[in-house]
Amino acid sequence: MSDAGAPPPVPPEFQIYNSYIIDPIWQRKFTIIWASALGISVLLALPRFLKSVRNGSVWNDVTGVLEDVRGAGYEPIVQREKKVVGVKSGRDGRFGSGMVDGVLNRLSSFTLWTIPYVGLDAGQIFIITIYFLTLLLTLSLQSQLISNPNRAGFLALSHLPPLFLLSSKNSLFSLLLGPGHGWEKLNYLHRWCGRGLFLCAGIHGALWIRNHLQYGLPILGQEKEGSGVAAFALLCVIVLSSLKVVRVCWYQVFFVVHIVAMVSFYVTICYHTIYASPWILPPLGFYGLDLLVRMLRHRIKDATLVACDDQMTLIHVHDAHKGWTAGQHVRLRVFFNARIFESHPLTILCAPPDVGVVARGSGSGGLVLGARVTGDWTRALNAYARSNGIAVESNVGAQGMGGGDEKQQTKEKINAKGNEIEEHPSLSPSLPTDPKYYPQVQVQVMLDGPYGGSSVDIGEYERVLLVAGGSGLTFTLGLLDDLVGRCIRRGRGGGSGERTRRVEFAWCVKSFGCIDWFAHMLMDIATAAAAPDAQLDLHITIFVTCLCNPEAVPPIPNCDVVIQRPSVRRLLGDLASSSSSSSSYTSAASSVSELPLEVTNGFDANSKTHKDVEKGEERRRRGGAVGRASGGIAVCAAGPESLMVEARNAVARFSLTRGGECGPVACHTEEYAI
Repeated sequence: MSDAGAPPPVPPEFQIYNSYIIDPIWQRKFTIIWASALGISVLLALPRFLKSVRNGSVWNDVTGVLEDVRGAGYEPIVQREKKVVGVKSGRDGRFGSGMVDGVLNRLSSFTLWTIPYVGLDAGQIFIITIYFLTLLLTLSLQSQLISNPNRAGFLALSHLPPLFLLSSKNSLFSLLLGPGHGWEKLNYLHRWCGRGLFLCAGIHGALWIRNHLQYGLPILGQEKEGSGVAAFALLCVIVLSSLKVVRVCWYQVFFVVHIVAMVSFYVTICYHTIYASPWILPPLGFYGLDLLVRMLRHRIKDATLVACDDQMTLIHVHDAHKGWTAGQHVRLRVFFNARIFESHPLTILCAPPDVGVVARGSGSGGLVLGARVTGDWTRALNAYARSNGIAVESNVGAQGMGGGDEKQQTKEKINAKGNEIEEHPSLSPSLPTDPKYYPQVQVQVMLDGPYGGSSVDIGEYERVLLVAGGSGLTFTLGLLDDLVGRCIRRGRGGGSGERTRRVEFAWCVKSFGCIDWFAHMLMDIATAAAAPDAQLDLHITIFVTCLCNPEAVPPIPNCDVVIQRPSVRRLLGDLASSSSSSSSYTSAASSVSELPLEVTNGFDANSKTHKDVEKGEERRRRGGAVGRASGGIAVCAAGPESLMVEARNAVARFSLTRGGECGPVACHTEEYAI
């Protein structure tokens, strides 16, 4: 029999569409696209990651909070030769070419523009738009979606790996992005990825129901159809329970429903299709890695609850000496009453004891957390501290543990070799000035973390603006504590020295009584910043929006208290233009200095604190004041959504108009919302 050769190819218009061969190809293409996007972002963040490896902060994401078991928590500071370092004109080598930096700074400023009440800035909207365009293209190109909607089902399955990768608190992706890019910053991608999965599943299910109705086929009764309807119903439950109103009002309901419904969805989707298995295993691996790292980072510690009033509770965690950086937060579980199963994120408001000032004066030698009464858990915690605590004479923050440890109040320390070394005066906690009696109670807590942090190293910028609204002070106070400690220890010489010379610290609160929550912490930091070794010009402005109990203003060095809502745009402009240590708000008509008070922002002229400030002012005059910011400006803000929108828009506008003359302008915001 003669060989007739290969059969002729079937023309494309007569070929039968095989969705089980063609659609998985587009499923893999979509996976390659999002994986490539993550790889590009990791490459762009590589310098930041390498820097975190060099300074050791990256290991905090693995080891967690640690205790100094060898008792070497105190590190004496060697007295170095003091020299006045003038301010360089122009930029140094840290930012490279001025023209290139100016162009890049202006381009990056566009990504900060934020539309109020949307919750997304321009950069995030751009990423989400690219994602949905990619999804629609892979969904529609070379597909017969109406007659065979399997393409949408395959793409829905391909969303499962990135969905879990972006939601894991301990993921390799967030680790490689560097500090300040934890799961809380990637959570918006997790939500929109879930909405994309819901969209694909909805298209897949709706078109199959249409085809069944068209050809008179039963929708329910068969295992494949029934399991598909059940899986989509579970997705609807997950999406509805993830709405913001549910998260804010009933967070525990959202959390439980999220976990139970997602596990049920996994089981149901395996019954629905045999093609789900390859896309379920990677998410399980991501989640297993997250649980393993969290298990290694969990710590159970003794702690002291200090009820400042009925609105604020400070948690002093004992024997936690290192393992976190300023601006990070932990998930805290307090063992009290019947609420031992609840954990909540709280920001660490101090730097580690070997760096900052606040932790050294806390008496516990550990980290300090602040819980503002906003929900049922924080209200129950505050009520427990006030009802079960013992009234102890305490200065909140400076001597938060009933007066502090006597070892930290001595003027001399003995190192391991037995040599007496004088304690650095600028790092000693300020002496109690207004002792009060606060209820204190001993408890045990469980720590999970730390997570997050600041994406901006404020020590690399000549001027720094820290803005906080309400309990957002816990974030900016930690950054300020870290910066002042680093300026004292590293000085200005060499490549490792800090560049920051002026800091404007702004805090907006509702009443004067709220200032007392962190007054002694601010006193300690301001006193240390006024020391000659710091070479730092720190000015604090507290904005009070309600005129009540103005006599409660504490004597914080170099601090102004005004009755006015702050304008981030105005603060940023004053910081860039003015060379003095006071802002334009000092002369405002609503200043507290116009009220009939004996103490506003001043203090006893004969006190040691005032003398330290005078020395700092004299040192700044010798070193030369900074006329205009030329070494860059860093802006870090924390608080409610409205303040964060204002801060991002102010930085974006400032970068476009004055970014060239002031150098790079960096911005990091922490929105205190669920």
